[in-house]
Amino acid sequence: MVSVTIEPSAGRTSAPAPTPSPEILKRTALEEAMSPTSPSVTFPASEPLLLDCGKVLGPFTVAYETAGTLNADKSNAILLCHALTMDQYFFRNSPVTGKPGWWLDMIGPGKPIDTDRFFVICPNILGGCMGSTGPVSINPATGTHYGLDFPVITIRDMVRAQGRLIDHLGIEKLFAVIGGSMGGMQVLEWAAYFGDRLHCAIPIATAAWHSAQNIAFHEVGRQAVMADPEWMDGRYLFNERVPRRGLAVARMAAHITYLSEAALHAKFGRNLQDRDFRTFSFNADFQVESYLRHQGSTFVDRFDANSYLYITRAMDYFDLAAEFDGVLANAFRGTRTRFCVVSFTSDWLYPTHESRKIVQALNAVAANVSFVEIESDKGHDAFLLEEPVFFQTVAGFINSAASRLGIGAARSST
Repeated sequence: MVSVTIEPSAGRTSAPAPTPSPEILKRTALEEAMSPTSPSVTFPASEPLLLDCGKVLGPFTVAYETAGTLNADKSNAILLCHALTMDQYFFRNSPVTGKPGWWLDMIGPGKPIDTDRFFVICPNILGGCMGSTGPVSINPATGTHYGLDFPVITIRDMVRAQGRLIDHLGIEKLFAVIGGSMGGMQVLEWAAYFGDRLHCAIPIATAAWHSAQNIAFHEVGRQAVMADPEWMDGRYLFNERVPRRGLAVARMAAHITYLSEAALHAKFGRNLQDRDFRTFSFNADFQVESYLRHQGSTFVDRFDANSYLYITRAMDYFDLAAEFDGVLANAFRGTRTRFCVVSFTSDWLYPTHESRKIVQALNAVAANVSFVEIESDKGHDAFLLEEPVFFQTVAGFINSAASRLGIGAARSST
């Protein structure tokens, strides 16, 4: 086995990232955006990223986290693509919130994605706010934050940036690309455009295009942000302001879509919050109201408002079939990638019929595909929560594929 530390390529700079001590873990979101505690690589202006909007972005930075050890032939790497409001901190505590990594149930020693066996890489997406270049980053042309001068990006642009990172790490072919929700969209883009660079693709709770309903939900959130006077036409950072109320409302509206009616009823019902009687006011009488307000207030401390606008717009623009003359199957024609598509019965944000469309397209080109619909009452967020059947599904698929490739149990580093 070899060390995960890889020398930077010529012309690029890579930031070392020793695990910070507990005393310095808690940082502001702005501090983390400007100088991430995770590893990062900056690609120079001479190697810009050509974006779907026709503009070029350079220099640009990709911040990322890893877990596990890369083996000698670099065949055990798994790329983890995160969802809309997640980040690269899937494994260790977030330096902003101090909370544990967001997929510790799935990834770690002896878990479905076994870090004693695999090397997991999770980049913060392009347009994000945890160290990768986004609206909060400094625009080299002006010396100030990009703000709304940041170019509009797509899911495919995010994947292009991830491809640059994988090149930088010297990995020719990934064992797997996995992700849920927006992460699943990235998985599909990887399979469509870089299928020769991955053995397995695991898109979870996702769709091949964003529905009109989901575009509508995102537009409500964006309008809430932009209607906040503190947004200041996107220039709030220049004026040391934060559109807290607007971003909190956007988060509250979005969070409802991540849950199910059954989950909300089981957790809250019509229970009152810290009181025995209704106040006949507009205070948070109900527990569910208090819960949503808490979700909104904590979100604004860890996420950038303009990043939220850009990332939701990238999801709205996502339409993989449209990228292939309106025929989704064309995106996967000739693929040798093995697929495992997963959906959840109570997910009404990306319902099972959306996953079936992906499976049907894969079947149309005789791709190697497995499909599992998991019984769950936890809604869209089920992929982030404890779901034993889901864990077993992912573990079984990965173990089968690894066995075919001869990837055995991890051995001590040499």
